[in-house]
Amino acid sequence: MKHSGKKIAVLSPVAWRTPPRQYGAWETVASNITEGLVARGWDVTLFATADSITTARLHAVIDKGYEEDKNADPKVCEYTHISEVFEHAGQFDLIHSHYDFMALTYSRLITTPVLTTIHGFSSPKILSVYEKYNNHVHYVSISDSDRAQSLNYLATVYNGIDISMCAYKENPGTNLVWLGRIHPDKGVHLAIELARRTGIPLVLAGIIQDKNYFDEKVAPFIDNKLIHYIGPVNAQQRNELFSNALALIHLNLLPERFGLVMAEAMACGVPVIAMDRGSCREVIEDKKTGFLVNNVSEAVDKVNKIKSLNPMDCRMRVEQNFTVECMVKNYEKVYEQIFI
Repeated sequence: MKHSGKKIAVLSPVAWRTPPRQYGAWETVASNITEGLVARGWDVTLFATADSITTARLHAVIDKGYEEDKNADPKVCEYTHISEVFEHAGQFDLIHSHYDFMALTYSRLITTPVLTTIHGFSSPKILSVYEKYNNHVHYVSISDSDRAQSLNYLATVYNGIDISMCAYKENPGTNLVWLGRIHPDKGVHLAIELARRTGIPLVLAGIIQDKNYFDEKVAPFIDNKLIHYIGPVNAQQRNELFSNALALIHLNLLPERFGLVMAEAMACGVPVIAMDRGSCREVIEDKKTGFLVNNVSEAVDKVNKIKSLNPMDCRMRVEQNFTVECMVKNYEKVYEQIFI
């Protein structure tokens, strides 16, 4: 489907800049969709922070992300921002929202169709909001596993990454790598246990989202010999991190919704050892681009087999399924359903 002169408003979160400087998964996806649509000829306006970078039109009422401005009130930023797109709804043929359940509450006040990409349910309590607007707006899931049975979905569209930003390397490195937000749900302590049991150095990277967890379960093991922590990383630093990676360790305790970091690692030729929860079996191909495990003991066994995997298989998995181009073409099919 070509753009057909339709005008799209993409509503990005305002926790971080779009695209984010370092962490910010939803902002990353909103940015990739926006840039991919523009590249294919769509007329797109991105609603994001004023410091955002885009080839689309940028519409902003919030100067910078509230996570980057400690004087900002998150709720004030969110509702000032969300209301802005709905107050301009008449200028667009579709609002594509990446703003969780909050934006839904405006959807019956306008006639413009609203498509919401559901990036996950932060709490079972928010499901009732999605259910309230179930037959009024349109929903897309980011994996088949991350769906609520009570909701109607137009499609599953996997997140896509800008593969040109991921430096491919042919030869396995020597470190285990963990990358994400340091939080109990993400199983950082299990990655540390894996490193201690195998004796293979582990490099941790990402924002500290739960300080108590970091202080109790992570910090005591950081010795800069076996366990290293390097903080948040940007795209260039991520590539440097993956350039010496033997494997990405992704031992989530909760079901994974999609897992951008798994796609990014594979795009760099790095296989993934992931807990078999949620979308992990959709993103990696077990025994070909990584291994699915159920506990640390199984992960220990798979670390010893990781060099049997072909880095090019990892790269091709992403090229065929998880690029911006794949994502945008699939969203065009969704748009076509809405515009009919």
